[in-house]
Amino acid sequence: MGRLRERISHWADTADQEARDLRTAYGAKDVVCIADAPDREMVRLRGTLRTVTLRPRGGVPALEAELFDGSAMLTLVWLGRRHIAGISPGRSLQVQGRIGLHDGVRTLYNPRYELIP
Repeated sequence: MGRLRERISHWADTADQEARDLRTAYGAKDVVCIADAPDREMVRLRGTLRTVTLRPRGGVPALEAELFDGSAMLTLVWLGRRHIAGISPGRSLQVQGRIGLHDGVRTLYNPRYELIP
């Protein structure tokens, strides 16, 4: 039992360190972290895509991705798109737009984006 607790504790420390590293890497003067980003105001965010899926919304194709910056997760949705070159899990990018709430999930629709090398 002690060994399991030790392994879980180590995993939690590693995840916390990754989140801290992401917040440090994506910090810039004109970029806010996702957790602090206000809703319905123009924001600029940076993070890493965790997942990218095709989910139709209202009969329209929609590419959906989860952006994580170490502070929180944000759903990005590009309506009318099935695929966008360069948008894939693990990719870092900067997005700009207005965050809204859809079914209790913070979502950024059709954001302007810039791939980060």
